[in-house]
Amino acid sequence: MALSCLIVDDNVSFLKAAGALLERDGITVVAVATNSAEALRRARELQPDVLLVDIELGHESGLDLTHRLMTTATTPGAQVILMSVHREDDFGGLIDASPALGFLAKARLSGGAIRRLLGDGQGGSG
Repeated sequence: MALSCLIVDDNVSFLKAAGALLERDGITVVAVATNSAEALRRARELQPDVLLVDIELGHESGLDLTHRLMTTATTPGAQVILMSVHREDDFGGLIDASPALGFLAKARLSGGAIRRLLGDGQGGSG
């Protein structure tokens, strides 16, 4: 069964590229969002299995959005994976302190990397 995914990023070019990459890797991108309000609405409507959230979401915080997603009934059972163009170490303990499942550098984004984080044993190369 394919994973359903919502991608949240303020960079429209990245959304298109990431969506195409993940679809090729067998992950169904059910929607994209460019801000927190849109992400919350789409998550509530579509109930994706996983949400990829950019930490630096324009003038908003992806970390704050992650807290909102995981502490409300918006996405029961969903997992949030934080992502950034920066290294995980650049955020200190903020990622570990968040309710997110984990972190992926945008350069390492792939269906296999997402599956490995989810721990479903379906991870491929990536």
